[in-house]
Amino acid sequence: MSLRLRLTLLYSLLMGGVLLIFGGAAYMLVNNVLMSRVDNVLDGVKDEFINLAVVDRLEKVSFVSEPAKMDADISVQIWGLDGKLQDNFGPLGQGNLAFDPLPLSKRTMQASFRETRLNNLHLRVLTIPLLHNENRVALMQIATSMETVAAARTYLLSVLVVVWIYGVIIAGIASWFTLGQALEPLKSIVETAENINRADDLSRRIPQLGSEEDEIGSLIDTFNKTLERLEILFTSQQRFLADVSHELRTPLTVVKGNVDLMRRMKRFDEESLTSIDQEAGRLTRLVGGLLLLAQAESGKLPLTFRPVELDILITEVFQEMRVIAGDKVRVHLNEIDQMLVNGDRDRLKQVLINLVANAIQYTPQNGDVFLSLAKVGNQARIVCRDTGPGIPAEDLPHIFERFYRAEKSRTRGKTTGFGLGLSITKWIVEHHGGRIEVNSKEGQGTTFAIWLPLV
Repeated sequence: MSLRLRLTLLYSLLMGGVLLIFGGAAYMLVNNVLMSRVDNVLDGVKDEFINLAVVDRLEKVSFVSEPAKMDADISVQIWGLDGKLQDNFGPLGQGNLAFDPLPLSKRTMQASFRETRLNNLHLRVLTIPLLHNENRVALMQIATSMETVAAARTYLLSVLVVVWIYGVIIAGIASWFTLGQALEPLKSIVETAENINRADDLSRRIPQLGSEEDEIGSLIDTFNKTLERLEILFTSQQRFLADVSHELRTPLTVVKGNVDLMRRMKRFDEESLTSIDQEAGRLTRLVGGLLLLAQAESGKLPLTFRPVELDILITEVFQEMRVIAGDKVRVHLNEIDQMLVNGDRDRLKQVLINLVANAIQYTPQNGDVFLSLAKVGNQARIVCRDTGPGIPAEDLPHIFERFYRAEKSRTRGKTTGFGLGLSITKWIVEHHGGRIEVNSKEGQGTTFAIWLPLV
């Protein structure tokens, strides 16, 4: 059973229940009003008949005269305690059957109303005990026909039944068409998902057929965002596999070529062994970088946060990188302030080493690399600037992507990285609550700025 049909049945049942409750309440209210009017009529003529009734010496009750004006639908009987009819009035009072045949033993000393049937006539009867010298001597029964009330009840009940039936039918039809329009976007979602499964096309999106503010509009928007994210992840995965394959192909080709060469020469060649060792090192660095990125993206890369003295950390990096730079590049420590941040010391040091190592690698002979640490507001700003060839403007938006290298300005060599260092650096900085910025122009060097919140 479809969702549309189930909801239609549910709404129809709810409407039927509501109409049933209101119909029952309306029927009871109208019935009470009609019965109250009949009882008021009987109660209104009661006193007049009591005043016309007299008791003789034998305690027999009779009417001394007929009432001056009386509804033709009113009938009266006076029954003695012996069960005999003593007097009557009206068209129904002349029979030998009591309006209300309830035994005397079950009656009280109070006036009472009851509905009865006499020769297939529906009556409303008011029974009044007649007293003489504080003793009950007879019963007066005043009756009126209930046929009009019964007809009104029947008519009202038939109207309510018809209203209930048509109400349920109309509610069902209205619910069916309304739900059809409301659930129409769900069909579009299903069709889009099926098309994606058939064609493997994650670029498709579900069109907004209605309001974006309702639940279905929110569902479509969320589904489209999910498709967009899946498309990005799928594209990234494809690019990642292509890049990894490309990066693995070169060192493996070199290793295989050198092994084949030594096999043909039937002796170990020192140059070939050195080349194999270098390529093995490149593969080790590649795998290590990939594992680090995989741990970072899966949330399994632990970060141990504790207060870190940035000035001491920068000094350590400066001394180590100056040794690595040797005579090729001059490394300078321009300015440094004492400040404290909350972070993982080893990972922050890895960030700084990555940036300075890149600057040293891509800065030409006798160039300069500058390091500085300054306090700006409630943040620490670390700047690493080089005098290298710079990065082209079209490459700047992509330098933090995995495996991306600006080959035009930074030629590949044996020591060239894989384009993973800046991706790892960006991840570490952002997970310390900071941000990393880059500013570069071709021929004017590159400047990286890291902003970290102070303790």
